[in-house]
Amino acid sequence: MFNIYKIPTSIFFFIILFFLDNNESFSKILDIKTPAKQVIIYDHEVDEVLFEKNADQLMKPASMSKVMTSYIVFDRIKDKSLNMSDTFLVSDKAWRMGGSRSFLELNSEVTIKDLLLGLIVQSGNDAAVVLAEGISGDEEAFAREMNRYAKALGMKNTYFTNSTGWPHPDLQTTSRDLVILTKRIIDDFPELYKLYQEKIFKYNKIKQSNRNPLLYTMNGADGLKTGHTNESGYGLIGSVKRNDRRVTIVINGLNSKKKRRFESKRLFNIVFRETTLLSLFSNQKSLLEANVWLGKKPKVNLIASKPFKKIISPFELNKTKIKLEWMDPISAPIKKGSVLGKIYINIPGQQIFQEDLISSEDVGKMSSLIRVKSILKFLLYGDIVAN
Repeated sequence: MFNIYKIPTSIFFFIILFFLDNNESFSKILDIKTPAKQVIIYDHEVDEVLFEKNADQLMKPASMSKVMTSYIVFDRIKDKSLNMSDTFLVSDKAWRMGGSRSFLELNSEVTIKDLLLGLIVQSGNDAAVVLAEGISGDEEAFAREMNRYAKALGMKNTYFTNSTGWPHPDLQTTSRDLVILTKRIIDDFPELYKLYQEKIFKYNKIKQSNRNPLLYTMNGADGLKTGHTNESGYGLIGSVKRNDRRVTIVINGLNSKKKRRFESKRLFNIVFRETTLLSLFSNQKSLLEANVWLGKKPKVNLIASKPFKKIISPFELNKTKIKLEWMDPISAPIKKGSVLGKIYINIPGQQIFQEDLISSEDVGKMSSLIRVKSILKFLLYGDIVAN
């Protein structure tokens, strides 16, 4: 064997300060004071909680329970056991429900689509009970189904007692569990989730507006649900999507509609103003060409092994630097996906993050005869890369 295969190699550094498309505990960036008793702020893109206050404290969900009711209906539609055009009968119990209503007529047949809109837009307790009875036979059985779903979704501290969120001593959840439910309903049913964007629904000649104040005041808001009882206070699950970044906030325990509207909007504004998404290497483009020693190709493209995403502050984004380090030349053969270097992402005030640089393609060895010629050429002239 010729020692030439193990010749000392040069190490190059490449600093990238552009091509930015944007995890540690986020309390370092978001230092928020809020009058809400329970709060959680969750970023879907990086699957990270950005801020929390009493996120695991038991609380009453009130009408936010209806998100689980809709989740179960969406799941039935997805598995084709229900269709939007199917109808359920309005029972005496559903018709007599108090609180927010869709004003369904007793003994009428109502389509699943209208029931869902009544549930989501009008927060209709009557619509919720009709859906529960139509799916499970009675509301008690449907509540058991809700709890089976909650357990399967990982909502460890939630217990449902009815389809509406009507006050009950055993009804409980946490803001963290409601974020879990929100993430799943958005991810599992992207088309049906669009119903949460509807601002107005008219049924039985009565037009009602969506109770979610964010739909009218926040750019990118597309869900989800308000809730209120005397025991729970005023709460809201809100989700906003901007520039491919989605943030969900759950707040509860406020003492008025006005404060709920103001506080939910304020928190979203803080998040989108004070944080940004650092998104790198998502398109798998070549970051550099490395020279190849004794290969069928003179160069090989190197790419990041996987995308890198992190929520940081705008200040950190402006100061972030990326360094690429690789061996040059690289001896053939080279397998696609082989680790050939490192990426160092230096975010001010944080640890240096590392990702692998890998080959985007296979590069085979030269034939024996050409390899000998290339080695001789290197010994005589110092050329490393064959032409």
